[in-house]
Amino acid sequence: MKQVTFKGITVVRGEVDSLPEKVLAFLEHDVELCQPSFIHICDGSDEENRLMLDILMADEIIQTLPKYENCVLAHTDPRDVARVESKTFICTQLQREAVPLPKSGVKGQLGNWMSLRDLETAIQERFPGCMKGRTMYLLAYCMGPMGSPLSKFGIQVTDSAYVVACMRIMTRMGKQVLDAMGDGDFVRCLHSVGCPLPLKEPLQRNWPCNPKLTFIAHKTATNEVMSFGSGYGGNSLLGKKCFSLRIGSAIARREGWLAEHMLIVGVTNPEGVKRYLVAAFPSQCGKTNLAMLTATLPGYKVECVGDDIAWMRFDEKGQLRAINPENGFFGVCPGTNYKTNPVAMQMIKKNTIFTNVARTSDGGVFWEGLEKDLPEGVTITSWLGEENWQPGSDHPAAHPNSRFCTPAGQCPTIDPNWEDPAGVPIDAIIFGGRRPVGIPLVYESLNWQHGVFVGATVSSEATSAAEYAGHEVMHDPFSARPFLSYNAGDYINHWLEMEMPGRRMPKIFHVNWFRRDSKGQFLWPGFGENIRVLDWILRRCSNEKDDIAEMSPIGFIPKQGSINMDGLENPVDWKKLFDLPKDFWIAEMDNIEKYLTDQINEDLPREMIKEIEDLRQRFNQF
Repeated sequence: MKQVTFKGITVVRGEVDSLPEKVLAFLEHDVELCQPSFIHICDGSDEENRLMLDILMADEIIQTLPKYENCVLAHTDPRDVARVESKTFICTQLQREAVPLPKSGVKGQLGNWMSLRDLETAIQERFPGCMKGRTMYLLAYCMGPMGSPLSKFGIQVTDSAYVVACMRIMTRMGKQVLDAMGDGDFVRCLHSVGCPLPLKEPLQRNWPCNPKLTFIAHKTATNEVMSFGSGYGGNSLLGKKCFSLRIGSAIARREGWLAEHMLIVGVTNPEGVKRYLVAAFPSQCGKTNLAMLTATLPGYKVECVGDDIAWMRFDEKGQLRAINPENGFFGVCPGTNYKTNPVAMQMIKKNTIFTNVARTSDGGVFWEGLEKDLPEGVTITSWLGEENWQPGSDHPAAHPNSRFCTPAGQCPTIDPNWEDPAGVPIDAIIFGGRRPVGIPLVYESLNWQHGVFVGATVSSEATSAAEYAGHEVMHDPFSARPFLSYNAGDYINHWLEMEMPGRRMPKIFHVNWFRRDSKGQFLWPGFGENIRVLDWILRRCSNEKDDIAEMSPIGFIPKQGSINMDGLENPVDWKKLFDLPKDFWIAEMDNIEKYLTDQINEDLPREMIKEIEDLRQRFNQF
């Protein structure tokens, strides 16, 4: 059989000549830049996936998990375990296009800007020859259901078989995408682990990465992503946060829609009425648990459209509709168990790639939260390789940001309309965060503008999904702070501009499952009991409005007794759940005003200043 080459590089799989002209030009540029030894055009087939897993096993990057069906476990270099916000950049002609200019002496927190000139320097310092000795994989993929007017195409080149295997789960990937794409536009994604062969220094855990030079850059004007030095999912699966949120939100702004860090669920009540809602929480605030909620109230059913990202556009009738652009779930493992998320536990037992969890002696997985499910006599080897790991060890069994990567289609509660090309109709938008004091269980905004203010002022304790540690409460506007791709003031304004005559604007709510009492105990049981709050929210979206809510300084809160508490294992303290301590809120308003005016400064829409003034006035009258 004649060996096929492209620019002198051996093509080990696929037909380069059949690629669309724009894709071929993109491949040619990256081949010349990265200088791989082999080229592989991915087709997305089962046979190809088996080949990727075989390569990863031969390189001792993954191991099989015989306790489950077609599941594997990867352990990364301990230096490559999370998104690296400090090394993630938005690259534009002018700084103010990407990030607001904060007040003098204030460090900006709403994104990192890099000039186009500095970007080119960074590329030339990293990418030339970075794939020597390695295979360059070209993946064609679709974010969103094939054929949907809301969907977008992407091409990623990478030198990581782990990325190929995960992208096959997380996106619609393969030859069918190339066929559908034709000569149309696509988002250009370049990724390298940054370890050309032969290696200059030994790998840790057999995991190729280059932490010293890790760098993730986005050129929003030309829809390009360049990622170097990290193999971790959030930095290397470029269809996920990089495309779907950062590039996606820039495209959405130009085209008049929303790309948001939100779950999508459908909730059916006992009368058979079904409504869809979206919800935005910072990482590790229960987003996946809510997306896969098992309702404790009789007669209710919750079905999942997506757990992480929503693309939303108003249709010609003025109805907001949403799709999940992803094809899989990339969920946090620790804390996931049969109590918190039984749906996920059932879902991940087949066709799953686990990363940085512990392994059990019977060929299964373990992480913090699964102690009660561990069979007697089974031992644990931690993610760092510590054998016979025991609770109380100096290190956790699983990394706090360890993940499962699982096809969405095998979720037991997947919504029958999750791949509807038109999207699902949205009645409610929910924001929330992890706030131990002061913030009530649920409240509703007064109107769309006030709801945008509620979204712009989300705060939450920091999580291990990013490089931050501890329990510092951080501002996280729209739960999208790490994913903003243009000036946050313009981002707020884009939300404000969504309200137009003829549009049926969804109601906006805020929830807080994490309020604690003076002894540090949670005031709300959470998990499946959250259906009680969703029930109240969706009743507020129906004709049943005036008798279940009352006015407060922060918005509409439930009238006492209007949330169904029947059957709760332990009674809850309504007063503590909904108390609005004035001293807390005075400090909160000061903090909000300082944050917005310090960080967004001259770009802060005047509507947000008015909302702060109105909030102060309502508390003065409270």
